[in-house]
Parts: sequence; structure tokens; C-alpha cells
Amino acid sequence: MQFSSSNEKEHARELIDRLHPEQLSAVVGLLEVMVDPVSRKLANAPLDDEPETEEERQAVQEAKDWLRKRGGKGIPHEEVLREFGLK
Repeated sequence: MQFSSSNEKEHARELIDRLHPEQLSAVVGLLEVMVDPVSRKLANAPLDDEPETEEERQAVQEAKDWLRKRGGKGIPHEEVLREFGLK
């Protein structure tokens, strides 16, 4: 079955209207990746398979310890902006 561009869009709309909310969410995510070249590149990028260094492990642990000491609360965005003289 061959569709013209406008017929294909109408057919797609009809199919989308029949989807359950969970399915719709997945389709929206797929469409966003398809129309956004940066997202498409990120989705197709290879996984980072470099082993974590001891220095990186320590830095992550320090960050987790710092966050735990603050009760799981990071620095508010507004505070960071103020620190850099931004609004």
C-alpha cells in the first residue's frame, strides 16, 4: 500500500490515536529522537566501556559522602547562579 506524504501523516495520526498512554509515551520518545539529530547521535553513540580508575572511584565516593552529609540535598540552582554572579 502506497501513501502520499499527507496520507502517511493522517495514517500515523490515526494509529497514534489508538495507542494506550504507555505506548504513546514510547512513540513520542522515538519521534523526538528521530527529529532531533543530537538525540539521534547520542542514542547511537557507543557505550563508555573504559574501566573506572581508582581516582574516579574515589571522586565519586567523595561526592556521595558530601551529598549524604547534606541530607541528600545538593546546592540549589539559585545559589550556584549567585556564586557565579548570574541571575
